[in-house]
Amino acid sequence: MTGSVARVTMDLSWQSSLFDVAPDDGGGPGGFDGVCRHELAHGAWVDVVPGWCRGADELFVRLLETTPWRGHELWMYDRTVPEPRVTHRWRTDADDPAERPEPLLTEMAATLGERYDVVFTQVGANLYRDGDDSVAWHGDRVARELATSTVALVSLGATRPLRLRPTGGGESRSFPLASGDLLVMGGTCQRTWQHSVPKVRGSGPRISVQFRHAYPSGVDVRRRRI
Repeated sequence: MTGSVARVTMDLSWQSSLFDVAPDDGGGPGGFDGVCRHELAHGAWVDVVPGWCRGADELFVRLLETTPWRGHELWMYDRTVPEPRVTHRWRTDADDPAERPEPLLTEMAATLGERYDVVFTQVGANLYRDGDDSVAWHGDRVARELATSTVALVSLGATRPLRLRPTGGGESRSFPLASGDLLVMGGTCQRTWQHSVPKVRGSGPRISVQFRHAYPSGVDVRRRRI
């Protein structure tokens, strides 16, 4: 259960020298020639494309500085605790321009939608400010109500592992994602597998930009967990 929401002011330090210089073309979504598909059990699969986002580090800095990040509180067991990350979300089909993502994210959504034959209308950004920020094992709540679904994410900033395990427990698989890497979870992945971002030591800030497609009418999108 989600409790109160608080606006967060960013005051993070990072070394720009750690990040590559953006290409002269200004960056954008790349191709899929380097895609590697990992077939998981129970009809789930994961695609990984290293360095898919060109100009990833410039985009990282821009999103870090301009996104209206908000912190959330979660009800866990018998008390309310701060969620150990901050977030924001947009809709590509929003009437208000302020509620739509920037053009580069919209372009990514269109490119991914063409590749995976879905319409990505929901774009979320999760900021892991340091190695203490994390997210526990979970699957996308709305996607679990569908037979199959597609969730794509682009990692920006510090390298952090995304872990997957069968729903209910079992041996996990780790996907270390560097700045600009693309990971797509498809098939039954949101129903039959869970994913997490564990705590790590000594990490700089990292942003996970996530793309989700439209859901059938009657499904309450407010119940999703991103």
